[in-house]
Amino acid sequence: MPIELFNTLGSRVEPLTASRDNTLRMYCCGPTVYDYGHIGNFRTFLHVDVLRRTARLNGLALKHVMNITDVDDKIIRNAGAAGMPIADYTAKYEKAFFEDMDALGVERPEIVAHATESIPEMVALVEQLASEDIAYKTEDGSWYFRIAKFPDYGKLSGKDLEGIEDGARVDVDEYEKDAARDFALWKATKPGETSWQTAIGEGRPGWHIECSAMALKHLGPNFDVHAGGEDLTFPHHENEIAQSECATHQPFARHWFHVRFLLVEGKKMSKSEGNFFTLRDLLLKGYRASAIRFLLISVPYRNQMNFTFEGLTESANAIERLRTFVRRLDAAVKNPALPEVANEELLALSIAKRDAFHAALRNDLNTAEARAAVFDMVRAANITLDNGTFGCGNVDAVQKLLNDFDAVFDVLTDRDAAISKAAVAWAQAEGRTDIAAELLTAQSITDEEIDALIAERTDARKRRNFARGDAIRNELLEKGVVIEDGKDGVTWKRK
Repeated sequence: MPIELFNTLGSRVEPLTASRDNTLRMYCCGPTVYDYGHIGNFRTFLHVDVLRRTARLNGLALKHVMNITDVDDKIIRNAGAAGMPIADYTAKYEKAFFEDMDALGVERPEIVAHATESIPEMVALVEQLASEDIAYKTEDGSWYFRIAKFPDYGKLSGKDLEGIEDGARVDVDEYEKDAARDFALWKATKPGETSWQTAIGEGRPGWHIECSAMALKHLGPNFDVHAGGEDLTFPHHENEIAQSECATHQPFARHWFHVRFLLVEGKKMSKSEGNFFTLRDLLLKGYRASAIRFLLISVPYRNQMNFTFEGLTESANAIERLRTFVRRLDAAVKNPALPEVANEELLALSIAKRDAFHAALRNDLNTAEARAAVFDMVRAANITLDNGTFGCGNVDAVQKLLNDFDAVFDVLTDRDAAISKAAVAWAQAEGRTDIAAELLTAQSITDEEIDALIAERTDARKRRNFARGDAIRNELLEKGVVIEDGKDGVTWKRK
């Protein structure tokens, strides 16, 4: 069964299919690398990650292109203020972006395309548009797209743009969302700006032409999916469609996938509100990367999400329930006394919940329902483990659902300590002082030191020196390490 996905172009849910070789060809607007990414940015990239993982789970191969905007108005402004070449300025933030993506478990796209490496393709696209009088040159040497030449302008956003004034221009990359103006394809050089000497004059690209050129370069004149945040629908994606379809005379992307905005504690995220958070800010507060990932994809992409710290704590607790169950399951499988016969009720429920999990994801990536299906199974399986009716015949069905769940949600493996440690090291190198005290305490003890203390505790308990054993437990607890005594020995985890 195909994935049914809402298509912004036409505003309806449609089957998502690969038009060629069972390979989903998709383009995602990537970061503009002028600063550290905030959690609103990463919500979009995480839901694109859910889309690609779900597509793979449903048998599709992937050719996913993501651009890196490494030249635009903001970059030029910030690099100039820092007294740095733009290549040096953007390298720092591009590196940080991929570190953050890795921390959140976001898969790398098959192709990462840099705007500054596609200047010839952008120039050729402007030349093609100019040959049909759709691009025109102004007195200062800049080139603009004449939107009156594209009658379908507005078809993605659904805006009524009949009152377009031919020749009215806007030269900034980002502008008022209701402004319909001829937009800059190529900007003439200004003093001190990075520029390229080309057949259409010296200058640098406008923001919108970059994505069209890179999508056409790597995916061809038409492809399956174009993704991004809802803030890009107009004008950025509208402009991409216009310039691409005017140049190729073919439909651009068949399916448009947009992720809704993120609120923080009920308000729009902004620095003036004091609710603007990068991933690194949250890690330094002591929150786990896995909990941030799980929370940001818990609300389906078409719903606006209200990010709260209470929700982040609940997300961490939910992951711990899942990981505890995985440990219980592993212990049960190793138990020679495990009954051979399956608990038939649990077996039927596990199969049904796996079907429900897949159905939820195929239903417009309903991550909330998919997640609920897994917790329903875990709840029922825990009851059978408690009462001794979980059998060998239950393992396969339960494990299949867990495997499918983790193929998309990717939170069962605990990588949090290493990610938090890297965040602390970065913050200390940057001279930041806003590191949570409990995080610093947790970083003060290594895994090897924990193992040594647990071995000492085990020896003390064997010698009936329970006072020393309790003292070690409390010492570890103060450093954020929880000891669990079980039938199969002692295990530990960091809080």
